[in-house]
Amino acid sequence: MSPSVNPTSRTVTGLRERYGATLAGRALREEWVRFRTGRGRALAVAASVLVTVSLGLLIAGGTRSTCVTGKGEGPCPAPLVGPDGTAVRDKYYFVHQPLKGNGGITARVSDLTGQMRMPDAVPGVRNVKQGVVPWAKAGLLVRQSIKQGTPYAAVMLTGDHGVRMQDDFTHDVPGGPHNGPQWLRLTRSGDTVTGYESDDGTTWSEISTVRLTGLPETAEIGLFVTSPGALWERAMAFAQATATFDQIRLEGANGSWRHDDVGVVMESDGRTPHHPGGVVESGDKLIVTGGGDIGPATAEGGIRADLLLLGGALGLIPLLVMAATFITTEHRRRPPRTSFVTEPNPQTEPDLPPRPGPPTRTSSPARTSTIPPSDTSSPTAISHPTRPVPPTNAGSPTSTNPSNRTDSPPGTSPAIGTSPAIGTGPAIRTSSAIGTGSPRDTRSSGAPDPAWALAAKAAVVGAVAFVTGLVASGVVVPTGLALLRAHQNPIQPITLGTELRMIVGFATLTALAAVLALGLAALVRRAIVAVVPAIALLVVPYLLATAGLAPWLLIITPAAGFAIIQSIPTFAHVDVDPSPLVGYYPLPPSVGLAVTCAYAALTLGAAIAAHHRRTAGEPHVRLPSPVQ
Repeated sequence: MSPSVNPTSRTVTGLRERYGATLAGRALREEWVRFRTGRGRALAVAASVLVTVSLGLLIAGGTRSTCVTGKGEGPCPAPLVGPDGTAVRDKYYFVHQPLKGNGGITARVSDLTGQMRMPDAVPGVRNVKQGVVPWAKAGLLVRQSIKQGTPYAAVMLTGDHGVRMQDDFTHDVPGGPHNGPQWLRLTRSGDTVTGYESDDGTTWSEISTVRLTGLPETAEIGLFVTSPGALWERAMAFAQATATFDQIRLEGANGSWRHDDVGVVMESDGRTPHHPGGVVESGDKLIVTGGGDIGPATAEGGIRADLLLLGGALGLIPLLVMAATFITTEHRRRPPRTSFVTEPNPQTEPDLPPRPGPPTRTSSPARTSTIPPSDTSSPTAISHPTRPVPPTNAGSPTSTNPSNRTDSPPGTSPAIGTSPAIGTGPAIRTSSAIGTGSPRDTRSSGAPDPAWALAAKAAVVGAVAFVTGLVASGVVVPTGLALLRAHQNPIQPITLGTELRMIVGFATLTALAAVLALGLAALVRRAIVAVVPAIALLVVPYLLATAGLAPWLLIITPAAGFAIIQSIPTFAHVDVDPSPLVGYYPLPPSVGLAVTCAYAALTLGAAIAAHHRRTAGEPHVRLPSPVQ
């Protein structure tokens, strides 16, 4: 037997849902009208779009890239891409043999040294010191061919990050934290490659296993060395690494060693290698020197699309001011408002129980408030339908008034607070705050509940800011990319999905920033007091991080949301300058935007709670609800 459903419960729930939806819709319409008719708000929106677009197009139009190759100076070539379309670097020195079918290689890296250029102590005199950079690499490599950008897998000893296994440029798995001599092994079985490490060459630990799709029957396997440049003053300076390999054993390959300086760049004469690598054979040892890198090209892979939105931080400022003044202007100009808490009408809502009101007072004389009929301009004027009064016999002692009220003289309002049943009618609540009442008992025919009113303001401001950011980013990103390509600049590869994420993500960030500013203004009730912390929390941290001064601010402040505009990921196995100028964001895009969203939600929630506290103790009276 199915449980019975109380029809009264359904009726009550439906009435409350319809009533709540009506109030929410009315609040949205009212706030949109206020926003639309406000002075200067359209100018703020236009200024935000203008700043963001003009700065982005200025960057695109003023960027020119040239490269020196064997053919002389000219436009830079298109960036090299890996198997998944990511821009990559693929420069190293390779000592290798062909491997047909299954097999492997084992060797010990007994020494890893190098040299790198440091800032010149004496102007014009090169300052080259001994040492290796943290991501210098020396190890074992198997790949499809020596053609740049082809799939590979490698196990290696690094300068300062221990043993690693990497494949296809973007994937990195850590091994042990070793920085001294280390045994390495790389095996192939079909298209599966496995890397191992050992301290003594006897006991081995597996690091990782990867699958190289399309690995041919005959692949290249051997020893490699490379080293990214030394990072200082936002530039990559020359660096080279030298590794000594011994105890070398091959399985499945027994030919002669081949030497290739993969990806070496020629000088302007077209014949002389620039910083070439090399190999020296000494008994059973091979001493290999190389420079470059095998990995993602974050800084060298072309101009990134997110640079076109660098002006977005400054473009936020007009919107922050607009959001803050939207609520504080109303605080200054709006007169006190009267809101009603209407008790359920027994004819339209018969199943709703009456709400408790103040204690009934019958001993006090009736007080009548007179309002001239012609006075309709007062902000507290009330339009309240009156309940029909049944005919009575004036002289009869048994005549009764269903409302228990006395008739008012012509030109006067019904008496307020004169009925013995004073606890069963609608309450009149006066407040200068934005919205009044309680979310539990408010059925307002005047001002909506504070949560609805402030939420409506946030929705209007957020929607306007979202559209503003969408227009700005939707114009500057595709237009700027087209302008960069027209000037023959190399562009970091970007998918349509990434481009859309940047555009919509920037619009979402703009909306959250406006809601945050509105929440701050609702808390402090002063525009200037709200705008200053909003700029300090959103704009200043991004500018400082861009200058490379405090990148950690993009983790703990609402400016973390700018991570949503990054066009290439931040790779842990690539050292870059910690600045958005070179594509560095400490948080992934979705995580950074979630931080901003949390700030906006907490601020708005605190503002709503503060409004409830301000209006909680206000006096109120109740009147009977009108007949519908």
